[in-house]
Amino acid sequence: MFLEAVLSFALFFTTALAILAIFLVLYSIVTPYDDYQLIFQDNNTAAAVSFGGAILGLCIPLYSALISSVSYVDFLMWAGIAALNQLLFAFIVIRIRGKYSLEKQIIEGVVPVGIFMAFISISIGLLNAGSMSY
Repeated sequence: MFLEAVLSFALFFTTALAILAIFLVLYSIVTPYDDYQLIFQDNNTAAAVSFGGAILGLCIPLYSALISSVSYVDFLMWAGIAALNQLLFAFIVIRIRGKYSLEKQIIEGVVPVGIFMAFISISIGLLNAGSMSY
């Protein structure tokens, strides 16, 4: 029985990590700038905080899906929905133009904008998680 529980844990945990890894790749494709260059080469704090918020914004509903799902397939379905919601949100919000252009300000390293984007991502994640409580 213990071995079965450990194997179940390993399956769900590694799947959640894989979903997170896929999300990291897709998020960097969805944003119109190179997140990894901004963070690792340009030392852009705004981009790092924004990206970190996106990670938390996904992990919150992943957690909800892990504790609420009735099966592995159920978890996969809700995790996929959560990831798609976060990616869709980022795709739309980052592309707002004009006075409130997040893209331009994150590229320029405006830290308050990165923090704002992080909090929005986390908020979307919380709404995702709450919507999964069926």
